[in-house]
Amino acid sequence: MTDRGLLDPNSVRRIAAELDLRPTKQRGQNFVVDPNTVRRIVSLSGVTADDVVLEIGPGLGSLTLGLLETGARVVAVEIEDRLAERLERTVRERMGDEVAERLVVVGADALEVTELPGPDPTALVANLPYNVSVPVLLRMMELFPGWQRGLVMVQLEVADRLVAPPGSRTYGVPSAKLAWYAEASRAGTVPPKVFWPVPNVDSGLVRLTRRAAPETSASRQDTFRVIDAAFAQRRKMLRAALGGIAGSAAAASAAIEAAGIDPQLRGEKLDIAGFAAIAERLAGPTG
Repeated sequence: MTDRGLLDPNSVRRIAAELDLRPTKQRGQNFVVDPNTVRRIVSLSGVTADDVVLEIGPGLGSLTLGLLETGARVVAVEIEDRLAERLERTVRERMGDEVAERLVVVGADALEVTELPGPDPTALVANLPYNVSVPVLLRMMELFPGWQRGLVMVQLEVADRLVAPPGSRTYGVPSAKLAWYAEASRAGTVPPKVFWPVPNVDSGLVRLTRRAAPETSASRQDTFRVIDAAFAQRRKMLRAALGGIAGSAAAASAAIEAAGIDPQLRGEKLDIAGFAAIAERLAGPTG
């Protein structure tokens, strides 16, 4: 008899064996094998039957099945062909044809996707591959502005960086750039034992709530350029760190002061509004 419902450890290993799948570190493949963990993630995400959920890297379908269980539609983007091709069949076998009709599988690299079929997503829920979690998340924020909330599972260290406030030890490029799009907060921790293969680190759940970009005439690209420069040499004062993009340390200092910021500060002290204010001045007559 075909197993029904969410995937358990035996189901995951059976499907992997059928596909001759050997999870690779290169693609950050660690599959959730615990149904209780899946239901916890789905519950924390707040997804309902009214949502269109964007899922990145569905893998063997553990989280996909949990999301579909809510009645939501799911658009799943999967880079590996054999996983993308197997996913709909897994859903049909375990939840039936009617549920499978609410799933759309996009066989593509999330870092290369430019559009999605069907209605715009309203939420993002994903177990993001450890090695590309930050660039994928930022790209999904940029490309699909319609989704207003999300919950992502990432390596615990990455989770700490995403939610770090200005002035903290872990605040850096990921936290500053994410703040352009959304407010991020920790929603929990997930132990290694619920994955196959078992990773050597804990995972963290990060809740995302979309918010308006800072009020500024500077573009996102220009603001991100300032962020990159500020953290490329994070021990340096802003006037020195931004000298390269401003033309000189003196020009950088003038732009920073014009933005109402102390040029002797380091980038780790600035929030996203501060970076945008500097970018605005660098793009104007002062820069």
